[in-house]
Amino acid sequence: MPREAAAAPEDCGSRDEWTLLLWTSLAVVVPLVITLWCSAQRSKRKTHMKEFFRKSKHGWRYTDLFGKPTYCCVCAQHIMRGAYCDCCGVCADEHCLRRADRSLTCKEIMAAPPAAPGGGPGAAMKHRWVRGNVPLASYCAVCRQQCGTQPKLCDVRCVWCQSTVHDDCMASPTAADRCDLGEFHDLIIPPHYLYCVNKLRRRHPEEYSKLAASCGRGWTPVLVLANTRSGNNMGAELLGEFRSILNPVQVFDLSELTPPKALQLCTLLPPGSVRVLVCGGDGTVGWVLDAIDAMKLKGQDQFMPRVTILPLGTGNDLANTLGWGAGYAREIPVEQVLRNILDAEVVKMDRWKVQVASKGLYFRKPKVLSMNNYFSVGPDALMALNFHAHREKTPSFFSSRIVNKVVYFLYGTKDCLVQECKDLDKRIELELDGERVALPSLEGIIVCNIGYWGGGCRLWEGMGDEPCPPTRLDDGLLEVVGVFGSFHCAQIQMKMANPVRLGQAHTVRLVLRSSTMPMQVDGEPWAQGPGTITITHKTQAVMLYRGAEQTDDEDEEDEEEDESSASETESPPTPRGSPRAPPGPASARA
Repeated sequence: MPREAAAAPEDCGSRDEWTLLLWTSLAVVVPLVITLWCSAQRSKRKTHMKEFFRKSKHGWRYTDLFGKPTYCCVCAQHIMRGAYCDCCGVCADEHCLRRADRSLTCKEIMAAPPAAPGGGPGAAMKHRWVRGNVPLASYCAVCRQQCGTQPKLCDVRCVWCQSTVHDDCMASPTAADRCDLGEFHDLIIPPHYLYCVNKLRRRHPEEYSKLAASCGRGWTPVLVLANTRSGNNMGAELLGEFRSILNPVQVFDLSELTPPKALQLCTLLPPGSVRVLVCGGDGTVGWVLDAIDAMKLKGQDQFMPRVTILPLGTGNDLANTLGWGAGYAREIPVEQVLRNILDAEVVKMDRWKVQVASKGLYFRKPKVLSMNNYFSVGPDALMALNFHAHREKTPSFFSSRIVNKVVYFLYGTKDCLVQECKDLDKRIELELDGERVALPSLEGIIVCNIGYWGGGCRLWEGMGDEPCPPTRLDDGLLEVVGVFGSFHCAQIQMKMANPVRLGQAHTVRLVLRSSTMPMQVDGEPWAQGPGTITITHKTQAVMLYRGAEQTDDEDEEDEEEDESSASETESPPTPRGSPRAPPGPASARA
């Protein structure tokens, strides 16, 4: 009996332990199974949606949560999850998506022009209304009262001119007016233009100019080329915002279509009228400029566009030099970006050819690269090489501009301790316009074409306390400087030191006599063995320069100066409110 009495508590204790283990296992396994099942269903749904979106005429984008109160354009019910078209703005939940795709038409990139009263084709087009989900703080074009204030699917918006009208005001004659494409009519390619171009029997630039007369006197269409992998990966969102304002045929994703193919649209537009907005980093800009150079080789010089930049990369030195800022972070809406393009001035920028001939490979063609910003050998090229190798291994980690700069900083700190590029003067020879330059004890040499370097540093000026020769974007000269190491580079960026100015030249030649050194051209690095690097002038690119913004106080001061000097000069004063003329290329690079 005592033994049985002692065994009973033991059996109860083991049974309790097994029960606890069972419930613990269920508490872990059941949520895990549910999570895996939901993940599989979500992946299956996304795959199905992706295939459906690929075949659709709409530019559908699926979202799990809308950022503002949204209503389905089919059933008029409030929706939290569904899809929206980034071209026309139609929204639909999952159940109504196929019905919306069939019954609601998207923006037409090409359409026949409406008939004029006289019987011929008219230049004006009808509004293309989409009901509901109007932008916040929008006002009716008829009664001037705020639209979209009711918690339901109400009011309409034109997908071309962006005008909004109340449902009750649609019967007004004002709402029936022809669509003029709105504020950005000078930048939009109207659907009737492409239709008329497609009907031309003889495609000639003169015919394009005649058709352009119906689009307005100051018509300068813009093409948007976006790299969705640049910087903070906001290129995909920008593509949708530009498609909603412009003709979708004007907006290109460079991950799907290369610049040479995208720029072929320029050959269907009036010569000299096209502007190209490149959304990406300096590497993306160089990619587009190379494609424009290829147009010259095809005899398409007259169709070459003017290039402007929306900086999405990490350094963005070229965009900074041209006045477009050090990086776009949605501080201004895309509408303001388009306004800035309309006000920009035209400048020319030198482009250079970098020819790399490796020692001992005489029967192999030298590697030829194009340079817009700068060429360097030494510590900054080593940082770029390490960064590039790390990004190739884990590209998902480098999705933020801040993270990228932190990684650059860490590699620079490492080089301060290791000094892998020391004694550069003993391993390399430098020639400027055929004359050999005696080098001090350096670790790096930088050859600049633009005013900014290293993510916003004015390298040639340094601290600004020493006189230096002026620089220009189109002077055909390169500025050559030396640095003593990574720590010296950091001091220059903090304006605590000056670079070693080695001179200016039309042609730069470097001879690497021994060992392997890191080199880079516009952020594209590589390890170079013994050989010769020759930099010569290649061509000039037509760019758009944005001057600094002017305050009201500066406007008043300019007016006072104009009034005081009116009696001494014959030129009239600049009228108030007109955009200030930007400084020339010399100011842009100084």
